[in-house]
Order: sequence, then structure tokens, then C-alpha cells
Amino acid sequence: MASAATPAPLLPVTSTAAGGGSATGLSDAALATPAFRLFVSRLADTARRSLADRRPWTELLDRSAFSRPDSLSEATSRLRRNLGYFRVNYAAVVAFSLAASLLAHPFSLLVLLGILGAWCFLYVFRAPDQPVVLFGRTFTDRETLLGLVVASVLAFFLTSVASLIISGLLVGGAIVAAHGACRVPEDLFLDDPSAASNGNTTSRLISFLASPGSGV
Repeated sequence: MASAATPAPLLPVTSTAAGGGSATGLSDAALATPAFRLFVSRLADTARRSLADRRPWTELLDRSAFSRPDSLSEATSRLRRNLGYFRVNYAAVVAFSLAASLLAHPFSLLVLLGILGAWCFLYVFRAPDQPVVLFGRTFTDRETLLGLVVASVLAFFLTSVASLIISGLLVGGAIVAAHGACRVPEDLFLDDPSAASNGNTTSRLISFLASPGSGV
């Protein structure tokens, strides 16, 4: 009589521990939160609206409109008017100076991106019901915040990140100040609609910087 077929052996199935794969699961959960999607949407909307207020670069670099100011008060008046008119272009100049300063030092750029990523995925965009679990230990919100603050301070002041950011902002600010003081603003039309546009830009920036979860 033929013997009954021997059943295939059952392979052991191991379940992932609570601490295993927590970094991947935490980042996926942060990316899926409504706060993160709202932040990305606000970022794209703010960038699109701000670029709409950008002045032509040929107007910014018109050499016929440059002259040396006769006094400090004239330079200050020129700078104030040019800041209101070329605000988006000036912001792009400062951003380019900051980016160039960081790109010239890749290690510092990686440190800065790592710190920003840690803040985003471990605190800002983390779901309230998703605890931070590292090496099998669950960290509270206070412990997570304290760890991120300490790591940020160490990264900024034990590396060249802080000095690079400050130098990039100073160089960009110096370029903006020199251009604003030497650019003659007589041909710039700063009427009431432009002032209203400036106020709208400021309100958009405040709205963007507001917490995504606050509903502002």
C-alpha cells in the first residue's frame, strides 16, 4: 500500500521586533502625514507666487542705472526703495550665495541636510501616535526634542556649518546692500499696487512659516 505523502516542513517565520525597521517605518509614516503634504503644498505655492513677483534680471543689472550716491542718506533711501522693488531677486541672490558657500564644502552640506532631515522625520512631521523607537527603546517627545537640540548644537558649532551659513548670508547681504545703494531707483514704479503686492508677499511668507498643523 502506498504510503501517505509526507507534508512539506513548515519554515519558521520570525516577526520583526518593535525596534527593527523603526527608522524606515518612521520616515514612511512622516511622509504620509497630512502635515507633510500640507507643508509641501505650501512650499510649492509660496515659491510659485513669489516667482511671479520677480523683476527681470536685465532690469536689475542695467548698468546705465548705476551711480555713486552722494551721501549716506541717499544710499539708505535707494536701498530701501530697491529692497521693496527687487525683493524677490535679492532673496534669490542671498540664497545663491548661501548655496554656493555650502556646496563648496560637501561634508558640511551633508551634516546640515542630516540635521534638517532628523528634525523633519523625528519631530516636525512625525505622527502623534508614532513613537520614536531606536535600538529597542521608545523615546518620549521631550527626550526626542532634547536629543535633536543637542545634536543640532554639536553639529553647528563643532563643524563649519554655522560659519558657512553666516559667511554665505553676509556675502549675499553685502552684494544686496551694494547694489541697492548704487542702483538709481528713479525709473522704478513703486505705486500703491506694488506696495500692496509687497504686503501680500509678506503675509504669504508668514503663512508659509506658520506650523502646518495650526491651520493658519
